[in-house]
Order: sequence, then structure tokens, then C-alpha cells
Amino acid sequence: MDIIAKPNDAPLDRTVVETRAYSKATWRLLPFLFLCYVAAYLDRVNVGFAKLQMLSDLAFSETVYGLGAGIFFIGYFLFEVPSNIIMHRVGARIWIARIMITWAVISATSLFVKTPTSFYVMRFLLGVAEAGFFPGIVLYLTYWFPAGRRGRMNALFMMGIPIAGVVGGPLSGWIMAVFQGVGGWSNWQWLFLLEAIPSAVLGVVTLRYLPNGIRSANWLTDEEKRALEANIERDDAGKTHGSLAGIFRDARIWTMAAIYFCCMMGLYGISFYLPTLVKATGVRTALDVGMLTAIPYACAVVSMFLVARSADRSGERRWHFAVPAMLAGAGLFASTQLTGNIPLAMFALTVGTAGMLATMPVFWTYPSAILAGGSAAAAIGMINSIGNLAGFVSASIIGWMKDVTHSTNAGIYCVAGALVFGAVLALLQARQSVNRQAERAPPRAPRSAGERA
Repeated sequence: MDIIAKPNDAPLDRTVVETRAYSKATWRLLPFLFLCYVAAYLDRVNVGFAKLQMLSDLAFSETVYGLGAGIFFIGYFLFEVPSNIIMHRVGARIWIARIMITWAVISATSLFVKTPTSFYVMRFLLGVAEAGFFPGIVLYLTYWFPAGRRGRMNALFMMGIPIAGVVGGPLSGWIMAVFQGVGGWSNWQWLFLLEAIPSAVLGVVTLRYLPNGIRSANWLTDEEKRALEANIERDDAGKTHGSLAGIFRDARIWTMAAIYFCCMMGLYGISFYLPTLVKATGVRTALDVGMLTAIPYACAVVSMFLVARSADRSGERRWHFAVPAMLAGAGLFASTQLTGNIPLAMFALTVGTAGMLATMPVFWTYPSAILAGGSAAAAIGMINSIGNLAGFVSASIIGWMKDVTHSTNAGIYCVAGALVFGAVLALLQARQSVNRQAERAPPRAPRSAGERA
């Protein structure tokens, strides 16, 4: 049995040290990173609620809104890979704090938008500011957790998306209902200002709270650090540590980017238009829209964790991605056929949202199965930046098609089709390439109550 010497030379079972260390790391890091992602995602997509009043106040068309909502991802795309490489070199603490503080400032100043051009500029700058946050955290988690634990850790972090919907929907609806005309400002201006405050506060806290990695975590003992570092070294054995140019020549990375692009078509189709889709079912007031949008996101919290846990335990990744993606496409398509029937339409939207979000933590085990170190940093940034261009495409398509057809249905059909196509691409991947880390991971010790949580 492996043992690690304690300072008093008494033997200590390695599995006990690992269990204790992973419990500490999980409870110390994941709640905080989760809160940061809730704040980030809220600032990114609250424009979907602002739209309910902003378009009439500023005389914007649906095409202008769709382009503005989507242009965020052009700035995101251009700066994401450099951002991830910089974070890998300078450390997560400073870089994540920089990202959060700058996006909070830009999100808040979006309240001064008056023209389509100023709307486009602020959304572009918000994308530049936030570039690197999500892939940076995905990369950061690979510094701490090996493959057999990573799906669940990704899920705990990425639950920030549905929780942002659960919290943000009612909060945004309340702000829109209560703050109209306060201080001479419209409700959507107050929305941008008030929802930027948590990001700014968390950015400042990050500077003192977040360690760069295992070695700088003063809340771990030396033996706990050695145990975690040994697992990461074992996990990285056999992975690619190639050049940046090599990453761009790797067909596997481009295929993963294509799968993620399809996934993001669904995410941002839902994120930017869920309030509009809920309103189309027959709901009228902003507060009621906000309350109902919380339902699909609440169900997605459960689906994300259960699917990720099942994928980690079974070591199977492809079907755990493909089945939720297909259900998401079916749910979104069904929602367009049930307009006017609020309960059934909400059920369909809930299936679509829960299925779509369940794909994300499973997908992000793919690139870390074949890459490590600087290669992983570049690849994760590249995949995320290309995939997030779908935010520009989906928002623009839905907005343009609504102006042309006076309905969001045609745009939603495109989004649903993309999700099904992504599921097919995932199933075409070689099983060994995406499952092999989970299959070779050593047996794990029984988990403590704290770790199970």
C-alpha cells in the first residue's frame, strides 16, 4: 500500500491524503469559481432581458439586436487564445481578476448606449474583456483534478450557466418591473448597472482568494500537495505537449471545435432568446417572463450534474454528449409547435435547455483527454473561441429571420438542427480518443461525505 510520511514519520494511507486533499480543493475552489461564472454569464446575456424594453426605447430592429448580441463573440474570438496563453504564463489569480474587473466596467457602461453603432462597440468590447475567462477556468481545473474527476468538476463550475438563469431571470424581471424611470433612467439601463456590481466585487476578491495552482495553495499540507501533483503528473503522461502551430494542424482539435460550435448554437439561441420564446407562449409581464425562464435553468442544474457524474463513473463520453444534444434539438423544435399552450411549450423549452446544458461538462473532457500544459491552454482557447462564434451566428440568424418572417421559428429550426448535427459528429469520434483517460484512471478510494457533496 502506498504511504506518505507525516512530519512525525507516522505512515498515512495515500488514499486518505488524496480524499482529504480533493475535498479541500473542491470546497475551496468550486463554489468561488461557480459564483464568478454566474456573474460572468449574467453580464453576458442580460441583454436578452434588456431587449424587452431597449428595442422600443432606442428604435432598434430585431436585426440590430441580433447583430449586437452576437458581435460580442467576434471580440471574444479574436482575443481568447492569446488570453489563455497569457494566463498559463502569468497565473490564474491576476489574470482572472483582470478579466472580471474589466468586463464589469464595460457591462455597466453599456447603459449609455444610444445608437446601433454604440451598441455594437460596447458588445464587442465586452467580448474582448471577457475573452479567456471560461477556457481559463477549464484549463485551471486541469491543474488540480485528473480525468476521472474532471467531468464532475466541470459540471460544478458550469452550473453557473443555469444558476445564472435561475437567479438572473427573476432578478432581471424584477429590475425591469421596478426600476423603470427611476432617476430618469430606463429599466434596461439600471439592469446593466446593477448586474455588473457582483462581477466587480468578485474580481477584487479573486486577487486575494485564488491560488495559481497546487503549490501555492497554503491551505493544503505538503503531503496533500505531493499527492495531488503526483496524480496530475500521472494523468499528463502520454499526452501531447506540442507547438501552437501543431495545434492548428491537428484535425482532432478542429473536429472538437466543430462539435462545440454546434453546442454553442444551442446555448446562445436559448440564452439570448429564451425570454422572447417564453413571452411568445402567451406570457405578458416582464416579471412573469423572468419567473418562468427560471424553470428550464433549474432543471438544467440537475441534468448537468447527473449526466457528468454518469459519464465519469462509466468512462463513456460520446453517448453522454450525443443523447442530451439530440433531446435539446427535439425540445427546441417542439417548443415552436406549441405556441399558445404555455404548460406544453414550457415543458419543451425545459427539455431543450436541460439537454443542451448537460452536453457542456461532458464535452470539455474531450480536449484534456489528449493534451496537456501549454498545448492544452492553446487548444482549449482555440476550441472555445471558434465554438463561441456560434453565438454570433445564432443570434444574428434568429434576429434576421424574425425580421423577415415575423417569427423566431425558422431561426430555432437552425439551432435545433445544429444540435443534432453536433451529436452525430460526437458519435463519429473514435471511442478511445475521448474515453481513454477515464478508462485508464486508477481505481478510486471510497469518497468521504464532503467529497460526495
